[in-house]
Amino acid sequence: MKAVSVALLLLALLVSVHKTEKSFENHKEKNVSKQEALNESQLLTMQDTFSSQAEDLARRKKNEERGHQLYKMSNKILKHSKSKKEKEEAYQLLTEAADMGHLKAMEKLAAALLFGYHGPQNITAAVILYETLAEKGSHKGQTALVYYTFGSLGGNLISQMILGYRYWVGINVPRNCEAALTNYRKVAYFIANKLEKNEEMPVEKVRLMEKSENLSSNNDFLDWDVHQYYKFLAERGDTQIQKAFYYFLKAAKAGNTHGMAFLGKMFLEGSVAVTQSNASAFKYFTMAAEKGNAVGLWGLGVLYFQGKGVPVNYTEAFKYFHIAAEKGLADAQFQLGVMYHSGSGVRKDYKLAFKYFYLASQNGQPIAVYYLAQMYAAGTGVFRSCQNAVELYRSVCELGSWSEKFLTAYFAYQDGNIDSSLIQYALLAEMGYEVAQSNSAFILESEQVKILSNDQMYPLALLLWNRAAAQGNAFARVKTGDYHFYGYGTKKDYVTAAIHYSLAVDHHIAQAMFNLAYMYEHGLGIPEDIHLAKRWYDLAAQTNPDASIPVFLARMKLEVKLLFSEMQLFKQFTSSWKMSKLDTVLRPHWDLFALVVIVILLVLLIRNR
Repeated sequence: MKAVSVALLLLALLVSVHKTEKSFENHKEKNVSKQEALNESQLLTMQDTFSSQAEDLARRKKNEERGHQLYKMSNKILKHSKSKKEKEEAYQLLTEAADMGHLKAMEKLAAALLFGYHGPQNITAAVILYETLAEKGSHKGQTALVYYTFGSLGGNLISQMILGYRYWVGINVPRNCEAALTNYRKVAYFIANKLEKNEEMPVEKVRLMEKSENLSSNNDFLDWDVHQYYKFLAERGDTQIQKAFYYFLKAAKAGNTHGMAFLGKMFLEGSVAVTQSNASAFKYFTMAAEKGNAVGLWGLGVLYFQGKGVPVNYTEAFKYFHIAAEKGLADAQFQLGVMYHSGSGVRKDYKLAFKYFYLASQNGQPIAVYYLAQMYAAGTGVFRSCQNAVELYRSVCELGSWSEKFLTAYFAYQDGNIDSSLIQYALLAEMGYEVAQSNSAFILESEQVKILSNDQMYPLALLLWNRAAAQGNAFARVKTGDYHFYGYGTKKDYVTAAIHYSLAVDHHIAQAMFNLAYMYEHGLGIPEDIHLAKRWYDLAAQTNPDASIPVFLARMKLEVKLLFSEMQLFKQFTSSWKMSKLDTVLRPHWDLFALVVIVILLVLLIRNR
């Protein structure tokens, strides 16, 4: 039984194992079939995903290409357009390109919204767009959101200028000349390369206050004669360059040496209208040089120096450069500086190089300014001076294409688009342009701005006047004193006002002298001193004849006051109760009372003559 039982048990176990194995096999088969089904499903899903991604990638690539095409079309129209309708069409294309995610189109559109170019100004939309650009890593987006350091590390030139200026004057960072030099040098290097290729042109920077006081809005913005106008077109590569060519050709045939020289320059550089020709350049430069034209002499020097159309001959180049430099031509002085600096054809002499770069810079040669900055920064041929280097680098940086905003800001102001004008001047002011700081402050205190509340305008104007004053603007120094004297945008502070007026006096500003005299007369912020008051009144009249009448009235009032104060009888009267009371009433308006008395006396004198 036991054997049977064991056999039955073994049989049962075998059956059980078999069932278990079969069950496992069935379960495995089911799992395999499920896994196969799952794998098949995942494969289909992945195929769909990859297909969708491929389609999305193709769509994005197509959009990028389309966006790039629209951006190029927009730029082309803007470059050659003259009518408002064409510009609106260009910005419509720009908007479409931006919608397709084109980064440069988004940057340009954001600037248009911020500054109000060719359409309504929309600062809120501009900020949103700049935030999007900043997230995408756009340097311009970072700059617009005042991410100066981050933008500077990314290599954006405007950011580097802003950061350089802030380190230079110590705005929200410790003053650091070397840090300022590092940032300005990077920008100046870029601008100097552009200037060498004639890709950057200086822009006239109009002071709004001077313009509004001295010039009518009907005057031409750029007061150039015909020669200068066509020279500008020739150097700029404008679409009207054909006109410049024919103008110079006509002038050359008439024996005009300027026409000959600039024809040579046009053939030397080449353009869309004039095929580059060294032979033609040599011909016209020679014609001009034979008649003693400095540009013609310089042109021959360039041909020999660079070996264009003639063999390289440093001796001949030096000869022509030297004669042209003696005639005061800045470009020739600069070329002599280059030859001495590099030792090309002459013995290397950094002191002579410095001399000629300095002469050229004084005559308006901007690349010479860059070389001077380099020499000061490195201590080559001159004692190293971080301060001089920064100041020179700054002047080069301010010639960048962004300075064209002075034109658009001015025209916006003339058209009554005050907010757009302010935003553009404010950006330039942040970059360190003193004229922009003054213009921004002038606009703010005109109380025509809509994007700021009244309680924000004067404090901001004071900040900008103060920054302009720190850069040597004497009128801004007087305005800063006025703000402290009257309590505009700050608390009344006669002591600080007197300090600012005293600093402005060093620049021979009659208004500052008059104000200082008034403060000495009344003892406001400084000890009362009648004799110093008289002295400053007299100096104000001597400095500016327009101040003669106000000074005369002020002196008459002062003399009356001095007379009364010295009269013993007046002192006796003032000791009485009634006179004390009268004195208490009159004292706050004593100057007005004295002026009235003086005017009455003058009228009586005139009538009785």
